[in-house]
Amino acid sequence: MSLLPPPSLSLSADDARRIALRAQGFLGAPDRRGGVRGVLRHLGAVQLDTISVLARSHELVPYARLGAVGREAVERAYWSDSHAFEYWSHAACILPIEEWPHFAFRRRARRARGHRWHVLKDKERSTEAVLHRLAAEGPLTSSELGGAKNGGEWFEWSETKIAVEWLLDTGEVVCTERRGWKRVYDLAERAVPDALFHDELDDRECLRRLVALAGQSLGVGTRADIADYHRLAGRQVDDVIADSGLVPVEVEGWGKGGGPAAAWADPAALASVPRGRHRTTLLSPFDSLIWDRPRTERIFGFTHRLEAYVPRPQRVHGYFAMPLLTGGRLQGRVDPAREGRTLVARQLSLTTPKAAPAMAAALREAAQWVGCDTIRVDRATTPAEAAAVTAELTHLT
Repeated sequence: MSLLPPPSLSLSADDARRIALRAQGFLGAPDRRGGVRGVLRHLGAVQLDTISVLARSHELVPYARLGAVGREAVERAYWSDSHAFEYWSHAACILPIEEWPHFAFRRRARRARGHRWHVLKDKERSTEAVLHRLAAEGPLTSSELGGAKNGGEWFEWSETKIAVEWLLDTGEVVCTERRGWKRVYDLAERAVPDALFHDELDDRECLRRLVALAGQSLGVGTRADIADYHRLAGRQVDDVIADSGLVPVEVEGWGKGGGPAAAWADPAALASVPRGRHRTTLLSPFDSLIWDRPRTERIFGFTHRLEAYVPRPQRVHGYFAMPLLTGGRLQGRVDPAREGRTLVARQLSLTTPKAAPAMAAALREAAQWVGCDTIRVDRATTPAEAAAVTAELTHLT
């Protein structure tokens, strides 16, 4: 087996790109035996988001790696058998239950702060009421606990909602699933396996483990990349990275002006040349391969921004533009929608005309996954791109 350069030498930008793709599950045969749960453990965090176009982002993440996994099967894989919990990682994320001890540092920090941005009027009374209800009745949503809002704007939470979110922040309550996009809360002592619930790690060990896991999930990354994965501070990374098991490397092309940059790599990722089949798929903007925009630009030379919250006249690529991954590179994007059983490419663009067959294949697979039997291209950067993708779609039918 041929070896990559040892850590004391540089990695090329292409080496680093392939290492990152393999670490994220896009290079080589997909682990179908591990399934959705294997994807979650491998990535360490799957980001949640309210937007649903083809599907919600946490469904798109395993789909992008495994193909057409049933959407109900995805939800069961995440939430059944106390396999996962939701907490604050890169953002609100689904996390493997084994990572419960690793976030003790964050729960302690929230507790020490004493409040969240919503302030409880009577913390002791309100939190005790929530804990009593959960103890007596089992897992409940905020609506079942008494209502999430006091009327008015979405951010005008009820005292009950503030109380249960405070308990979630500090670890007395855990989110065990999403039901109709509502969090389902349970007592942490009941929902978290006993061995994990009582595994009390100090802050430094929590951070050391999270840095190590981030490095493994990224394959190779700069200090900023590793910090961003679980939203750690740079100084927190600095304090533990020497003991994380990651090894220092230098990546050509990652620095300013295209020069080298210091980075850290998972030693297992350096053991062999990454090779195998590249996945062709559409990516959620919240996929961990691309959720860090500076890293995405550095690795793929591809600038991508979510425009869902940009006023419509100012959007360049569309409401929920999904990048096209093919051949180990980002070679286009499409803003999809569904109209009945038609998948609509409201807007698409390609980085090269040669990507038209890959875009058509990715659209066809996505359409079949969500139950659409026809595809329509409404608009593209140029009429030639629209015609090319439409022609390729015709060949696939």
